[in-house]
This record gives sequence, structure tokens and C-alpha cells, in this order.
Amino acid sequence: MSYVKKAANAIMLGSMSAIVVSAMSGCSGGGSEQQQAQNKFLVIEQLTNGKYVVVEEIPTSGPSRAIIREKGPDGQVHERVMTEEEMKKLAEQEYQKVQNGTSETVQPGSGEGMGLAGTILAVAAGSLLGNMIANSLMNNANFRQRASTVNRSAYSRSASGMKSTKKTSTKKSFFGSSKSSSYGSKSYYGG
Repeated sequence: MSYVKKAANAIMLGSMSAIVVSAMSGCSGGGSEQQQAQNKFLVIEQLTNGKYVVVEEIPTSGPSRAIIREKGPDGQVHERVMTEEEMKKLAEQEYQKVQNGTSETVQPGSGEGMGLAGTILAVAAGSLLGNMIANSLMNNANFRQRASTVNRSAYSRSASGMKSTKKTSTKKSFFGSSKSSSYGSKSYYGG
């Protein structure tokens, strides 16, 4: 009997150690991972209505940058590269409009897309202006709704589609009684 008690104590001590180690490693590594994935490489495309949407979003360890695809007066699509400094300047200007209440990012809107500065702010506020500003923007329901209209990228769809869904099933036991159980599943591709 004492052998069983010793084995049980050893198992409990081992389990507790594993929990403490995993909790400590989870706390220390989370911030740096998020910081690395924050910078973005974007491909932003102009729509026929003159508004802009993000068609590609890729996390990058280098500086944030964007390729802007616009239709010229000749009807052909022209691409230009926007540096992190240019993106930051536009995002800061748009954030000032948010503070004044004049930005389209915080106005109720309809339709897809926003102006170039609003699109950049909606998609890359955290990497360009900092997490505190991005979090304060995400607390605004209009901003959240408008931000979702500018991002068509697969990365955005997969990141937002990772929400958990709950399903219930009823199982019959061998003796005829039924038992209801719940289990969670994850959807990874936007559905």
C-alpha cells in the first residue's frame, strides 16, 4: 500500500511540475512572438469606386511595407511601393482624424473599402502606431466593422476563422439510455 501512495505522490508532483513549467514558458514567450508577427507586408488594391482593400497580408520580420495597385488614367494597373515611413505618416494623419471624429474608419459605413489612409490604419495600426492605439481603436464598434470591410486577404480570413464552435451530440448507451455530450471544434478557413 505504501508503494501505491509513493507512486501517486510522484505522479502528482510530476504533473504539477509540468503544469508550472508550461505556464512559465507560456508567459515568457508570448510577447516576443506577437511583436515579431506584427510587422506586415501588404498588397492594397484600388476598387472601381476609388476605395481600397487589402488583397494580401503577410506577417514579416522586416519593416512594414505595401504595394499599392491603382488604375491610372490610361486604364492600366500601376503598382508602387510604399515604405514603412510613408505608411506611418498616413496612419498618423488618419488617427488624428479619428481623434477629431472625422475619420471614415469610425463612421458607420456601407460598402466595401475605405480611403488609402483608412485602409492602412485599419489593417496595420498596431505595427505602425503601437498596440495601445490599435487596442483603443478596436474598442470602437464602427472601427471594427469598417476594418473588416477592407481586408480580403486569406491571412485575415484564416486568423478570424479560428473561432471555436460548440456542437452537441446524443449517444445511446448499450442499455438504451441516451447521453448528451458537448465537444468543441475549430474552424480554420473562415467558416
